[in-house]
Amino acid sequence: MRRPFIRILLALSLGAGAAFLVNQCSDEGRRPSLEDATESKTLSRGASGERDILEAFEKKISNRWVEASGIVDRLLPDDNEGARHQRFIIRLTSGHSLLVSHNIDLADRLPDLEAGDRVEFRGEYEWNSQGGVVHWTHHDPEGRMEGGWLNYKGRLYE
Repeated sequence: MRRPFIRILLALSLGAGAAFLVNQCSDEGRRPSLEDATESKTLSRGASGERDILEAFEKKISNRWVEASGIVDRLLPDDNEGARHQRFIIRLTSGHSLLVSHNIDLADRLPDLEAGDRVEFRGEYEWNSQGGVVHWTHHDPEGRMEGGWLNYKGRLYE
């Protein structure tokens, strides 16, 4: 009696595994999920997150989920083309700077942000010659992945 149950369970497990592989191979062009980022070791935290950003910059790598913190170096005007973004330059402890582009149509603006303020972030790193951009610092409106966030003055903006 237990043998048919085990066979059914094994068949279901194999089918689910095959479906997963088919989906992974056919989903070219999709945004990476948190699981993808974790499995490929691209999700970083703290100091290792800063090292990951520096490595991505040096190797010209994009689409890398990172988590780190830094000091606001300069505020930039909002980008109002298409989805609106609050923009600022953040400097990491290494001295490396990057642009944070935070979608304020999907998440709250960081209020009263000033140069010198500390901001922790989780988002997707995109390479550029000026140091890179971190975007997707908000929830995923379609609920397909965890998304990113900004932590400013003890409040999470996602």
